[in-house]
Amino acid sequence: MPLAYITLLKESCIVDNVHQPTEPQLAVGWERCDWDEGDTPMSRRERAEAQGPYLASIPPAISGMGFDIPSAVAAEAEDALVEISRFDAELAASLPRADGELAPLAVVLLRTESASSSQIEGVTAGAKALAIATLNESAGQNAQMVAANVEAMQKAIDLADDLSTASILAAHRALMHDQPYALPGRLRDGQVWIGGGPTPHTATFVPPLHERVPALMDDLVTFCKRTDIPVLTQVSIAHAQFETIHPFNDGNGRTGRTLVHAMLRRSGVTRRLTVPVSAGLLTDTDAYFAALGSYREGDPTPIITQFSRASFAAVGNGRRLVGDLTGIYATWQEIVPSRKGSAARRLLPHLLSQPAVTVKHIQNHLDVSQPAAQRAVDQLVEAQVLKQISTGKRDRAWIAHEVISALDNFASRSGRRG
Repeated sequence: MPLAYITLLKESCIVDNVHQPTEPQLAVGWERCDWDEGDTPMSRRERAEAQGPYLASIPPAISGMGFDIPSAVAAEAEDALVEISRFDAELAASLPRADGELAPLAVVLLRTESASSSQIEGVTAGAKALAIATLNESAGQNAQMVAANVEAMQKAIDLADDLSTASILAAHRALMHDQPYALPGRLRDGQVWIGGGPTPHTATFVPPLHERVPALMDDLVTFCKRTDIPVLTQVSIAHAQFETIHPFNDGNGRTGRTLVHAMLRRSGVTRRLTVPVSAGLLTDTDAYFAALGSYREGDPTPIITQFSRASFAAVGNGRRLVGDLTGIYATWQEIVPSRKGSAARRLLPHLLSQPAVTVKHIQNHLDVSQPAAQRAVDQLVEAQVLKQISTGKRDRAWIAHEVISALDNFASRSGRRG
């Protein structure tokens, strides 16, 4: 289930009551830990449930572990990986070009993946709100949070060749930079839990004590660098292990899904794009959270299955989005009367990835004067490519409404709403 409640506490562990499972090998162990309720406000019922010690998990080290995956599950994962690679190659052939460079449809997929990843955690933002937030214009809090997720995911992908605890911390810092309670870019310094109430006693899951987190993260990074495990199987297990460690005060789910894309890029499966896997997971979030639970009980096959199915769904939905956007771009090429090389023409590919613009934004992006930027806007409004979304002469903005519609349709197909 989604993260319902998360808080911090200081604890002391009862070290003489540690249970490590002997079977299955992957299942978490448990240790009894003292609980100090302090001045936490609670009802009488909650206070009664909070009596005595609580159990914190002890995830196993996986850096050298072997995995016996059913052949059917492994085959499905490999088929999904082939589909991801094929989609990555297709994108290079379908992207429109501007000034000799590939236009940023890859950025579109990155943003749709970021929005879907945020939606899994209950943070929603529609395409219009996200586009405005990317301009650093006035936007709602959720849109700003999704925009931060885009930055975090790009940070993780950029650091894929240097996959380390430090690079994961950098992605978290980008994601949570304006939320100090989350300790952006720092591992947690207290206990957290998922679900339940104001204490961990009734939680759905209690991650390990914070003292265990640094060593567990180092072990995870070592696992991520192995080359003897099929890629999507490795990615799925790494993601589930990350969510089990829960290394941060907040932002664990979104940061954990950036790790997926860093690993896909590091392995060479993707070179140009971010496959919107989170959009695929959105089709059945209950199954996704149940698969994480199964992993913690020692069975990795459900989470591998979920990532395989999410990959197929993501590629199918992504292909439709790319088809819609390339079709829109082709139509624009026909209806925009400006000469080739004009500011209006040069702006068209950019509108696919950034469908909200201001005159100042156009000036900066195209390196043109204010009159030239305004002239481009006027020409694209006349061609019905852009539509003004604010009134007055100051702080005016325009949107490419067809692109917004295509992105919202993508969201509807994946189950995301905003």
